[in-house]
Amino acid sequence: MFKAILLKGFREGVGGLMAFISFLTRPRKIKRSLEAKIETDKKAANMSLYQYFACPFCIKTRRTVHRLNIPLEYRDAQVRGGEHRNTLETEGGKIKVPCLRIDEGETTTWLYESSEIIAYLNEQFDPVPAAS
Repeated sequence: MFKAILLKGFREGVGGLMAFISFLTRPRKIKRSLEAKIETDKKAANMSLYQYFACPFCIKTRRTVHRLNIPLEYRDAQVRGGEHRNTLETEGGKIKVPCLRIDEGETTTWLYESSEIIAYLNEQFDPVPAAS
């Protein structure tokens, strides 16, 4: 029992340190014209990111969201019994973060892998796509 508490404290401490370092070293936001910003805001209004604050994969995903200057809603899924965690489990099918929820009309898509989320966000929001 004590070992589990110690491990959890260590994991959260390291995760918090990683989040702080990520905050200090985060990439510059891209600049957009007013028209492009309006379009970005419109697309992002139908998306939300379920995440844990200190999760390394969530930090990686948030860095991309910051760089792309996307106004995404962040939903904390860490709290057991919390609204967002329950939604992630019941509607998304599993408790795994990061998870990008994309609502398109009557269809909801749940992307669970950070690399897939980042690729999707780059495809949707990066004005200068990476060379293939």
